[in-house]
Amino acid sequence: MTIQELNQNNDHFTIHNLPYGVFSTPTKSARAGVAIGNYIVDLAKLFELNFFDGIIATNVFAQDALNDFIALGKHTHLIVRQKLQTLLKEESPFFQEYASNFIYKQCEAKMHLPVRIGDYTDFYSSEEHASNVGKMFRPNAAPLMPNWKHMPIAYHGRSSSIITTNTNIKRPNGQIIKSILEDGTHEIIYSASKTLDIEIELGFIIGKENQLGTSINTGDATDYIFGVVLLNDFSARDIQRWEYQPLGPFLGKNFATSISPWIIPYEALKEFLVDAPTQSTEVLPYLQEQNRKNFDIEITFEIETKEKQKGIAAVTNSKYLYWTAEQQIAHHTVNGCNLRIGDIFGTGTISGKEKNSFGSLLELTWNGKEKIKIGNEERTFLQDGDTVILSAVCKNEKIKIGFGELRNMIME
Repeated sequence: MTIQELNQNNDHFTIHNLPYGVFSTPTKSARAGVAIGNYIVDLAKLFELNFFDGIIATNVFAQDALNDFIALGKHTHLIVRQKLQTLLKEESPFFQEYASNFIYKQCEAKMHLPVRIGDYTDFYSSEEHASNVGKMFRPNAAPLMPNWKHMPIAYHGRSSSIITTNTNIKRPNGQIIKSILEDGTHEIIYSASKTLDIEIELGFIIGKENQLGTSINTGDATDYIFGVVLLNDFSARDIQRWEYQPLGPFLGKNFATSISPWIIPYEALKEFLVDAPTQSTEVLPYLQEQNRKNFDIEITFEIETKEKQKGIAAVTNSKYLYWTAEQQIAHHTVNGCNLRIGDIFGTGTISGKEKNSFGSLLELTWNGKEKIKIGNEERTFLQDGDTVILSAVCKNEKIKIGFGELRNMIME
C-alpha cells in the first residue's frame, strides 16, 4: 500500500475531506475509522500503535459510536485531523512500516450508524419546499403559514428508527383515507402506504452540549456542529395526510429515517460556505445573524428499480435553505432545551426553484398527478424493489469532496 494508491480513484473521500464513520470487518469489531479514497483508516489500531500519544489518553476509537471522541472537543478534533492529513500525504517511515495494519478496503467493510443518537429534530427550512406544499394542499390560501418566516418550524422525530446505508425499509402500514363521503365524513381503511416518498435533507450532528436552562446564540452555534451527513426522511404521505392535524407528523414519518455512514467534519465543509438567501421578514434578535451562510452542497437523488432501470430524479443544493443551521440551533435552545452529543438536526426537505431541484416525489410529481421517468419506467411514488440513492458533492476552484452514497431499498 502506498500513499498514491490511497488517494486515487475516489474524488469524494480526498485528503481534504477525511470523514469519520464506524465500520467492522469479518475479523474486526465495530470501531471508528476515517475514509480516504476507497479505503478506511482504522483509528482504533492507530491508537494502539501510539499514533495519538499526547493527544488522546484512552482509546475512544475502539467503540461502536463516535460520541466519546466527539466529546473531546473541537481543539482535539483539529489536532487529530491535522495529524491524519500529514500521515496520509507522505510516505513516512511510520506509514511504510504499519500501513498494512490499519488500512482496509471499503468494499470489505460493513458500515454502521456513526453515533448514538439520543434525539432527532426535523426542521422545515426550505422556503421553496414549504411553498410547494402550501400550494398543493391550500390552493386558496397563502402558501406559507403565518409563523413560517418568523421562526424555524420543526417537529421531534423518532431516533430509534434511524438507519444507515444498505438497510432495507419495509413499506409501512397505517390508517389511510379511502374516500370522503357526501356528508363530509371519511371512510378509513388499514393499508400499506401507497404513496411512499423520500425527502432530501442534510443532518447536522451535534458535537457539544449546553446545560438545561441555557440557550445558544447564533454567533456561537457553529461550535455545536461536529459534522454533516446526508439524511433521507422517508415519508408515507397517505398515512401522514390523515394523522398530521392537529399535532403534526407521527406514523407517517417515524418508521425510517436514513443517514449516510460518513460524517463530513465541519472543518472540511467550511471551505464551501456561501451566502444564504436574504430573509424577507425581520426576525427577532435571537435569530438575527451577522453573517448568514449555508453550505454549497449539491445533492443528487436517483432511483434504481427492481428491473435495474436507473435515473436521476432530482438535483438540489443546500445553499437554497431559508433558515440556517445556526438559526435552527438558536431557536431549538431559546427556551433552555439542552442538546446532547450525537443529536441530529435535519434541515427538512431541500428544494430549489426549478422543478428538477425539488427534494421529494410529492413535489416532483405534484402529489402524484405528473409521472416522472426512470429509464423506461414511470413513477409517482416509490414501488417495492426500488432503491433510493442519495449522493452529494462540494467543489470550488481548488478542491472537491463528497459524502459517498446513501442507499436504501423498499421491501414489501
